Amino acid sequence: MKLLFDQNLPPSLVERLADLYPDCAHVSRIGLERAQDEVVWNYARENAFTIVTKDADFGEMSILLHPPPKVIWLRRGNCSSDEIAEMLRTQCEAVVAFQNDPEEAVLALF
Repeated sequence: MKLLFDQNLPPSLVERLADLYPDCAHVSRIGLERAQDEVVWNYARENAFTIVTKDADFGEMSILLHPPPKVIWLRRGNCSSDEIAEMLRTQCEAVVAFQNDPEEAVLALF
């Protein structure tokens, strides 16, 4: 499963979650740190990534433009990198089920 972490998430998640999500990337490491959402969206679509974000904009784009890419929307306020990593670890089964469901476009994790 290929996850693309948005700018509003720490780049360290790539390494921290590599055991569960081995094909992850962060926008800052692929030259998209200042890219507009549409550019990130197109990159994710063209490279088979699921976008992981705390930004509601990608969820809205998914409804309007339809997947791919799919979007995992982290619906937690201010939180640490540890909390984000733990959330994605404990919700791994939900993430896999979401990824495998062709009808689902956005997965909100709390």
